[in-house]
Parts: sequence; C-alpha cells; structure tokens
Amino acid sequence: MACGNCGSTEDGLPKGCKNNGACGVGGCNHKMSVFDWLANMELPEGSKKFNVLEVRFKNGRKDFYKNEDDIEYYAGDIVAVEANPGHDVGVVSMTGELVKLQMKKRGLNIHTHQCKKVFRKAKPLDVEKWKLAQQLEVETMYRARVIALKHNLQMKISDVEYQGDKSKATFYYTAEDRVDFRELIKSLHEEFRVKIEMRQIGSRQEASRLGGIGSCGRELCCSTWLTDFRSVSTSAARYQQLALNPLKLAGQCGKLKCCLNFELDTYLDEIKDFPETDQRIKTKRGDAFHQKTDIFKRMMWFSYVDEPGAFIPLEVDAVKEIYGMNKKGVFPDDLKSFIYTEEEEEIEHDYENVVGQDSLTRFDNKKKKKKRKKPAGANNSNTLEAKPAGSQNAAPKEPRKPQQDRPAQPRNKEPRPPQANQGAGPKPNQNTGGNAGGNTQNRNHNQQRRNNNHRKGNNPQGGAPASKPTE
Repeated sequence: MACGNCGSTEDGLPKGCKNNGACGVGGCNHKMSVFDWLANMELPEGSKKFNVLEVRFKNGRKDFYKNEDDIEYYAGDIVAVEANPGHDVGVVSMTGELVKLQMKKRGLNIHTHQCKKVFRKAKPLDVEKWKLAQQLEVETMYRARVIALKHNLQMKISDVEYQGDKSKATFYYTAEDRVDFRELIKSLHEEFRVKIEMRQIGSRQEASRLGGIGSCGRELCCSTWLTDFRSVSTSAARYQQLALNPLKLAGQCGKLKCCLNFELDTYLDEIKDFPETDQRIKTKRGDAFHQKTDIFKRMMWFSYVDEPGAFIPLEVDAVKEIYGMNKKGVFPDDLKSFIYTEEEEEIEHDYENVVGQDSLTRFDNKKKKKKRKKPAGANNSNTLEAKPAGSQNAAPKEPRKPQQDRPAQPRNKEPRPPQANQGAGPKPNQNTGGNAGGNTQNRNHNQQRRNNNHRKGNNPQGGAPASKPTE
C-alpha cells in the first residue's frame, strides 16, 4: 500500500508525502512501521477506547504516553509529549486496543505502569524547531568525536539525538571497556550549551540504529523489524552443517548473524531422528567414519579409514540397520551393498518437446550463389513454347542491355550465310510469332559451326583454340 501523495518530481527525484516520514498508511516504509489490523473493528457497547498511545522517535525508539485529555489521535500525527526537561516531539505509531497487546509483549502492566503524558498535537512552531534540531545532529556527532579524541577516550560516538525543543542531546557510544567520561560531559556542555546525556549501546544496537545492507542483499533485520536480540552461538552453525568461517557467519556488527537462529528449531526437530555420528561403522572391509550429513535429504556420507577421499552415500535407515548389526556382533562384508542409488523415472511429456531441434546457425546470413542472367533473346526450349503468329498476348521483350563490367571474350568472326528472311519481315530483335522459328534455326546453325571449328583447331587469331563463348 502506498501513500496517495507519494510520487516523483519532474527531475525524477522522490517527492514523498510531505509528512516527515510519518505516512499514515505505511507507504513511506519507515523503520519499525506497524499495521493496525484492529483499526476497522468497533468496540463493544459501553467500553471506552484505550487512552495510551505508542509514540515513535528517531531510529525506531518507541515509548508509551497517556492521553489524559481524551483527544482523538491517529497514526501519523505529530505530537508534543512530556520529557525531562521540557518536551519532546514524536510521531504516533499505534493507537487503540493494539497498544495493550504491545505493552503485554514488553512485559508492562497496563494498569500499574506509569506513563508520561501527551501534551497536544505539535504546532507549526514545534515542528520547525524539531526539524532544525535534526539538522544539527550529524555536525554535532563529528565535533563530539574530535573532543573525545582530545581526552584520549577509547570510545566511538555512533549517533546523536536532539530533543524536540533543543534543550537536551543524547550521545550513543560503543566501548569495549568502561569509560570515565566526566570530563567529556563538561567539554560537550561548554561546546553545545545543552544538557548532555551519554548512553552506552552494544554493537548490535549500533548496527540497528545506523542500518545497512546485509550479505543477502536486503536491509538489516535489526533495522527493519527485529526488536529483540537473542544470543547466537556457534552451535547453531554446527547443527545446520555450516562451515565455521567467521567471515561468512559474522554480520556488519561483527557478531554472529541473527538469522542463524531463524531456522535452528527446524533443524533440531529433523536431526532428532538421525543416529549419532561419533561412532564408527565396522565391516569386514574395514572401519568407516562419518563425513557429512544432509538433513533434508536424509542422507549420510561415510568413508573408510584407509580411503578417506572416497565418500559412500547411505540412507539414515541403512545406517541404523548397520549400527544394529554391529551391536549384535554382525559385520557386513562391505558398505557397497547399502549404497543408495537414485532410480531415474521416465517422464512422459504430454507435449511435443522441440527444444534442441532447431539449428543455432539458422539465423546466420549464408552466401547464396547468384544465378546468371540469360540473354534477352535466349529461350529455354523445356519451359517456353513459341506462340503462334497473331497471338494478342505475345508482348515484345526489351532488348538486352550491354554489361560493361564483364570483360569481352574473343569470338570467331566469320561471315554469316545469307538468310532467306533477311530482306523482309520484322527486325531480329523483335520477338514475334512470324520469325520465332527462323531465329531458332539460325542460332542452332551458328552454334554447330563454332563446334566444328573448335574440333578442327581453327582459330582466327592463332594459338590455342578459342574457348566456348559464354551465353
């Protein structure tokens, strides 16, 4: 679900909903955003709405405040709340009956817990002052780091948070040992002229406040939805058959990744049915020891002591059977008779599989042989027939254009005998029905004379006999 006012400007930059990250529908994807699934449900008749609000501050810090004036507040409203000293400005993240469940989750009693008060909805002057305080936080953090180095303190200031009325600044730092920062507080108070509060946090809390992208390609779980940090040990990696590589198992905080605990319970349930891997299998061939296990395939790999490089796959049931035989004093000849082999099932396709039948070079440009053009007056006797004289469909063909690019070849220049139809009739280049037969006879006669001269070796220019003219 996205906010209706969200979008992009003409330059392509994100415009936002102009609500300072307090989008009421959760479209801004703010850190620690909450979906109120009880918002559309009506309360029973005669019951009052729960008068405690959950207010969110910088970096997902939340607290509960009491609405003593019974003013109607909604998620996303900017409110001024009680602080020590002065007042703070935050955003309402949750209202109604869902706040009861959230307080029970944190172990707070809804009847006896002392909550601070909500003063009012923030005025424009309060919001403007709040924004100016947020703009000073980065510069204040850098200047505080320089002051800490002057005092030779082994600490790292990772974040600074100003109160909404700019009367107080909270410095969050990490340190391996205990730090005496009494002189540092005096220097910071003289520099910034506000009340100073120092809070030490762990490396996991530091990563959740700063945020980042994990090795999985997504945002850190601690900065988006994870609120409680449970201890993670290397046994979680051993149960999941993971290599104990600190570079892969450690997160950005330098500790073991929190996601190692996500699937640990599933692995523990599945591994209960597996036999112990610390004992060896005894056979007549020799002893075999355990190499690795695939929990979800229910497979175990063993190797002989004298051949540690040869892995033998066995099912869990087969391993249990061999262990039972060893307890009775029975030793199998070899583990090869227990090797698990996958049987390939024939898959019947209900469609025609044409993958691989087409050639990969079917779209390549292949060089095609150019066909020689026949002369304009040449006719193929196998396909063309001479049309009778007086036919209306017989159209005269255009004379053949001379080809300048083709080199001229020598021909036997001999006088032609007089023809019977030389004096009368149409010109020889006009293909009409009256002279179609005569032209064909003349060409055959000339071709026969050339063949005779070629056989006799007659060449008017001398030397080798003339080659056959190209048509």
